[in-house]
Amino acid sequence: MNGPDRVELLGASTIQHGPFNRRVYLMKPAREDLPELPGRLIDFARERGYTKVFAKVPAPARELFTGAGYEIEAGVPGYYRGGDSALFAAYYLDPARREGDRQEALRIRELALSRAGTGKEEAGGEEPRPLGEEDCPAAAELYREVFESYPFPIRDPGYLRRTMAANVDYYGVWEEGRLSALASAEKESEALAAEMTDFASRRGARGRGLAGRILSRMEEDLARSGYRTGFTIARALSAGMNITFARAGYRFGGLLWNNTQICGRLEPMNVWHKPLRPGPDGDLPAPNPGRKE
Repeated sequence: MNGPDRVELLGASTIQHGPFNRRVYLMKPAREDLPELPGRLIDFARERGYTKVFAKVPAPARELFTGAGYEIEAGVPGYYRGGDSALFAAYYLDPARREGDRQEALRIRELALSRAGTGKEEAGGEEPRPLGEEDCPAAAELYREVFESYPFPIRDPGYLRRTMAANVDYYGVWEEGRLSALASAEKESEALAAEMTDFASRRGARGRGLAGRILSRMEEDLARSGYRTGFTIARALSAGMNITFARAGYRFGGLLWNNTQICGRLEPMNVWHKPLRPGPDGDLPAPNPGRKE
């Protein structure tokens, strides 16, 4: 592997791809590309030896993808300005990528659901605040400490500055002059949706509810800015993060199997979602929790 996968355009659509995750990820489809995208993504992946296509698409495009052999693994109601759902469609080019024991992921999901709506944990220390460019070296250092590998180059201060100037808001908690925990909200302004992501805490700061407090602050700021929907793609084998989102009122949206390269291996991911402002639920079907193998 030569570092994180790259983000580029396929036609007018935004994708991420490379050998790191061994996949192509359709991040933002362009309307004019949609009729040809399902097959074009499969061909693109096959030519490069990737083993999965992972596509975030609007619900009205469902039949274009399922008709081409994709399966719907998860979804986020109200993703597009509080209306249409976003669906996460998967196409596996190698049957081996489907393999694995899902029991632990399902156990952690049920544990998180048992804590649903129980509220946010209280924690002492400083209040979360937005990070600025001057904080990027400290943020990158914390990400290097927590993650051996990650699907995006968040361990590079330059990357954090570029994304901060574009569409990502970073928040953190400082204690005694040191960054103890941080996370980010990756905003899609056209959809009025934001992904709550990149959570990290120092070893000594874990278990004190800092992630939940940062999440709450991000939600408040996004809602004030007019964003309608928050969601996350969380490590399915991380009990702490799944419980954090369930406690904060997020609903389970589905399991993405062997989806993302984190800390040196491909991991399954859980989708969780929550309306940040009142709006319709969209037309999302019941999520697929994954086969019990």
